[in-house]
Amino acid sequence: MRGRAIPLLPSRRVQNDFLYFANRTPILPVQRRMALGALVEARKASAHRPPWTALFLKAYAILAQETPELRRVYIGLPRPHLYEYPSSVGMVAFERKTAGGAEVFAGRIKDPASRSVAELAEILRRFRQAPLWEIKEFRRVLMLGRLPLPLRRFLMWIGLNIGRQRANFFGTFGLSVYSALGAESLRPLAPCTVVLNWGVISADGSVDVRFNYDHRVMDGATVARALQALEKILTGAIIDELNAWR
Repeated sequence: MRGRAIPLLPSRRVQNDFLYFANRTPILPVQRRMALGALVEARKASAHRPPWTALFLKAYAILAQETPELRRVYIGLPRPHLYEYPSSVGMVAFERKTAGGAEVFAGRIKDPASRSVAELAEILRRFRQAPLWEIKEFRRVLMLGRLPLPLRRFLMWIGLNIGRQRANFFGTFGLSVYSALGAESLRPLAPCTVVLNWGVISADGSVDVRFNYDHRVMDGATVARALQALEKILTGAIIDELNAWR
């Protein structure tokens, strides 16, 4: 059967490069069923209705302040070691409609714990709506995707193995979610220590929340305790901030 060849968009080339390195990482998922009914009600009561992404971003960053393992990455050069950052850097995946079709980009947010939920919501809005070339991370992807494959892979390999620079390009954690479409990803891949995602939030606030983590950096028990602590933050500090904002 004759078909047609469709060239890869620059963003798809870079995404495939991410997967090339992510597939060489021992990523394991750990899931916790959370009861977020109180947070659902607090969000409903807020006139601002911040996106769930902003709430989880802030909660995870607070958690990472208390859990150093969540601020660490695995570095292979010049010898295998862990590198710990003083604060978190989140990479949030966004689907953007372009002339070439739907493309996925990752926006970077430095130290989400130091930002208010309102500020995070505005940053996320800009990532969703601003022209691609006005956002540095998106512009970098478009430029990188036009380079030859060997050069792209080499540059990415270098970025993954320089401790001081890695968080600037890949963050300390990623966030990829599309539960608003009624579906969920069971094992998203990215070259990050943790990729955070969650499923569809039910009316009573029950939801499955997952950490897909790099086993070279931490163990499953650490992740399980972190998920338990994340639930407490979501139903504690985050609700308090929503009530204060209201």
